Amino acid sequence: MYMKQMIVGVALVVVVVVAALISVNGQSSTCNVSMSDLLTCKPAVTPPNPPPPTPECCSVLSHADLPCLCPYKNSPLLPSLGIDPKLALQLPAKCNLPHPPNC
Repeated sequence: MYMKQMIVGVALVVVVVVAALISVNGQSSTCNVSMSDLLTCKPAVTPPNPPPPTPECCSVLSHADLPCLCPYKNSPLLPSLGIDPKLALQLPAKCNLPHPPNC
């Protein structure tokens, strides 16, 4: 159950990162997080040898309204934007975030 919740939470975070990448206006906001701030997490979800998430990335994720992101959890855009969903699924654990919502 914990793994399923973690996967859903990370998938939501990744969707926000994707939205940041396709946003025309870097100041746009989705689910209480600015798109430009979400770009701080992209290196941590980009293969082949991503660095750990930065403190800035983890701070951004900690302020996101994860339940708000639930509708975006199945976005097919991630791989096309160079984001590895498996790496994205690891972000909440790497950032020591509380359990994501059960979407």
